[in-house]
Amino acid sequence: MENLATQSIINNIILSPKLLSISNKVLNGERISEEEGIALYYEADLGLVGSLANFIRNKKHGDNTYFNRNFHIEPTNICVFDCKFCAYSRLLKHKEEGWEYSMQDMLNIVESYKDKPVTEVHIVGGVHPKMGIHFFGELIQKVKAIRPDIHVKAFTAVELEYMCRKAKMSYTEGLAYLKDCGQNSLPGGGAEIFDEGIRNQICEDKCTSAQWLEIHEEAHKLGMPSNATMLYGHIEKYEHRIDHMSRLRNLQDKTGGFNTFIPLKFRNGDNQMSDIPEVSIIEDLRTYAIARIFLDNFDHVKAYWPMIGRETAQLSLNFGVNDIDGTIDDTTKIYSMAGAEEQTPTMSTYQLVKLIKGAGRKPLERDTVYNIIQDYTDVVFEEEALEKARLYN
Repeated sequence: MENLATQSIINNIILSPKLLSISNKVLNGERISEEEGIALYYEADLGLVGSLANFIRNKKHGDNTYFNRNFHIEPTNICVFDCKFCAYSRLLKHKEEGWEYSMQDMLNIVESYKDKPVTEVHIVGGVHPKMGIHFFGELIQKVKAIRPDIHVKAFTAVELEYMCRKAKMSYTEGLAYLKDCGQNSLPGGGAEIFDEGIRNQICEDKCTSAQWLEIHEEAHKLGMPSNATMLYGHIEKYEHRIDHMSRLRNLQDKTGGFNTFIPLKFRNGDNQMSDIPEVSIIEDLRTYAIARIFLDNFDHVKAYWPMIGRETAQLSLNFGVNDIDGTIDDTTKIYSMAGAEEQTPTMSTYQLVKLIKGAGRKPLERDTVYNIIQDYTDVVFEEEALEKARLYN
């Protein structure tokens, strides 16, 4: 029925032979090429890519929409690298403008969640020369001592490349060491755009595209899943976005180790690229939709709600997205410092469930690797009951 409904929508749109061919491939579950992905960006309107992406999303997940209960630890924003788009980090020579948590500071954060129903701690930050792989290995061990059950998702490939290089370890050795300490998975940050020419303009001094991909491949070989991201909406072209996704798709074919893909919107607040205007919500939705169409071997596409705001995240659930991240609980500064929509990024479980239900979808709490913890479809929250009582009194 879903196929017929989508086919009916497509039949009512006047399409070029190229777009009609692409649409039929998608409806038949066939992989589209890089050339066809680029054509969708340049030639297809939002209605078409949205319909195709929603078809794939519903075929894979129905109305199921995922979130988790998590918090972040950001050890420092002092960083040896100078990414032009970053408003978060402070160079070592300006360290007085940044922060640097001690081991105990970070453990105090974990202690504050000791009796709360969170399932994941997300540890990322700047690349600080004094915070090496053994420092973070000890941190993970102590986190696990406090919360043995918690999933530790930690360190971008940028952080890992630097840690391993400083410790004179191979990527496999460094990742194996961290895994032995209790690390469970990797986030997807630091990917930015894989095109080397663009990368040289916006983040030339940090790990290369090849290194990012190699680190994630080695993690997958060790049984550590990871996420993947793409920074879009700055100086890149549509060809660069498709090239980026193609490299991810190729690695996923090889390892199957990616959990989800997360497009990250470039925000121009307080950074060295502030002269570049931000793209529109329509472009956000097009990028989510085309990612869902192109990345046929990724089970999940996530909208990071603090970055794009709650309303756009809710809209994205009809453009291929089936995950909106987690509660976060106001523990991240990475995007709020760059002028993201959410300056105080925290949502209660009730608010997340309400947002998902408002899009006509089914809210499911998951763990980091998408095991379902609870179905909230029929759960009535105290806040919801109070709201209804106020309406009827």
